Amino acid sequence: MDGFPTALRCFNECHSAEKFVDDEVETVTSVEQKKVERSIEEVLSVYEQIPNLPQPTLLREQHYQYLKKGLRHLSDAYECLDASRPWLCFWILHSLELLEEPIPAAVASDVCQFLARCQSAAGGFSGGPGQHAHLAPTYAAVNALCIIGTEEAFNIIDREKLLDFLMSVKQPDGSFVMHVGGEVDVRSAYCAASVASLTNILIPKLFEDTPNWILSCQNWEGGLSGVPGLEAHGGYTFCGTAALVILGKEHMLDLKALLRWVVSRQMRFEGGFQGRCNKLVDGCYSFWQAGLLPLLHRALFKEGESELSRQRWMFEQQALQEYLLLCCQNPTGGLLDKPGKSRDFYHTCYCLSGLSIAQHFGNVDLHHEMILGREENRLAPTHPVYNICPEKVAKALQHFHRLPVPDDGVSDPAASRSRDRQS
Repeated sequence: MDGFPTALRCFNECHSAEKFVDDEVETVTSVEQKKVERSIEEVLSVYEQIPNLPQPTLLREQHYQYLKKGLRHLSDAYECLDASRPWLCFWILHSLELLEEPIPAAVASDVCQFLARCQSAAGGFSGGPGQHAHLAPTYAAVNALCIIGTEEAFNIIDREKLLDFLMSVKQPDGSFVMHVGGEVDVRSAYCAASVASLTNILIPKLFEDTPNWILSCQNWEGGLSGVPGLEAHGGYTFCGTAALVILGKEHMLDLKALLRWVVSRQMRFEGGFQGRCNKLVDGCYSFWQAGLLPLLHRALFKEGESELSRQRWMFEQQALQEYLLLCCQNPTGGLLDKPGKSRDFYHTCYCLSGLSIAQHFGNVDLHHEMILGREENRLAPTHPVYNICPEKVAKALQHFHRLPVPDDGVSDPAASRSRDRQS
């Protein structure tokens, strides 16, 4: 994008007058908000003092080295994520595919064999070898295997037992527990819908009443909560909306209320997104919130909205890229929540995913790019429903839709329509 220094100064001038105002009623939240604004202002001030003000740069090589090392070696600090090891595989592999860095065949095979050890004999995947099956690592493992996209990777997934596991966590009201005997929230519906649609096990009875249960999570704010009656939250809102998109029921939502809620979550001064009302900016919501906008754009277009842009999403894409590139990069590799925080693979994955969303508009038929800074900052597109690259989604759908649907062996028309929508 040409003329970046002017754009940056205009953005700061426009937003500096819109810093948080607490009306002289100080709270813990207002104190923390002001701290964040000061830290970001310091980052921007240092940046603007650099001679000849360079364009912001994605630290590709540093991120690549950080991610590559993480696939083989993790420090003792990651011991707390022993029950999230498929997530580490997904976060790292997806970050690498966004950076368009190939995975060596030997490394990909090792990841496949590790994830095979995480697959439960009863179906689904666990957080580590010998642990109980859980919907969250099941989603992460299936996504990771689809990113690898080899026959070895696809053949790891035992679809019949995966369907058995999904049925075992399905509840009579349409919701899902995260694991047998576990908690219910809208994440589980999304994880189930995502893996079922990617692997062609989306049978009608699996999601009976699920759309209605998800709909009950949309509250007065317009966003969705984890369970009915609670506060709207960016992660839950993405999960519920994306699940309804997969099931072809997104029209059931109050789309206009949802749109008002999510666009209000982009912070006026920082440029990034918060997860909930009156919370702080966080780099991970660059995907959980901004990733909602492509889903809403398409849903509103299907509803007949004629004034939607054919070039831009309904958020400030440049401001989000500024926040991520200037405030969320660790100089030695990896991305983070906000200035002053530590890097980690989770934030690296979702900051890069949000950056990709902000750079790319549309689909294969209608595609526009808005790349802040140099062309080298360009990431690969990510699929806004599954958060893996679109060609990996297409390859997985093509592979698994050649196979019969488990249970009765009869292809489900609803699943076929869902596949057509997502590909």
